[in-house]
Amino acid sequence: MGEPDTPCSTVLLQARNLTFSHGAHAVLGPLNFSVGPGLTWVCGGDGRGKTTLLRLTAGQLAPTTGDLAVHARTVFDESCQGAALNETVARAWLTGLQDRFPQWDHTATPQLGLALGLADHLHKPFYMLSAGSRRKVGLLAAAASGAQLTLLDTPFAALDAPSCRVLTRLLTDASQSRARAWVVADCERPALGAGCGPVTLIDLGD
Repeated sequence: MGEPDTPCSTVLLQARNLTFSHGAHAVLGPLNFSVGPGLTWVCGGDGRGKTTLLRLTAGQLAPTTGDLAVHARTVFDESCQGAALNETVARAWLTGLQDRFPQWDHTATPQLGLALGLADHLHKPFYMLSAGSRRKVGLLAAAASGAQLTLLDTPFAALDAPSCRVLTRLLTDASQSRARAWVVADCERPALGAGCGPVTLIDLGD
């Protein structure tokens, strides 16, 4: 949804000898990988650095050593719904994002809103939304944004069964994309079923 007209075959994210540490405690790395269009799954046990890798990619953290180069023109980070948004109405937040993402898919927004059961929630400020509804708003924005690089952290958490099915379809579509890269961090890779394209795996270990 919302893909650029011209498919992109270049590397959108690349790590070279990437590490991250808290003081003397090594959290991540060294890592070497390249991410292109399609679906990339970052897996690993608790404390292995999955969320840290996404935060490094989003520019929220800086590497301790090595290099992480983001070549994507636009990046959507689904975890961007922080406390600063508590008073913001969900629909207004979605509208504001459209200026940042020129490939925004205006037809996807109402369709996904209905599929995710958000019709009665988009008029509410974020502080009135449950964890599941906040996650759904973020997923709607991720899909509609058309961002070249989309980051999702444990996206199935707090979702109801129908929304899990919607997310599975979104990830299946992402695996087939020649223009967008989706990087998803979770403990285990889900079974996406028929129609799933190749999935790149970044395994951080148990």
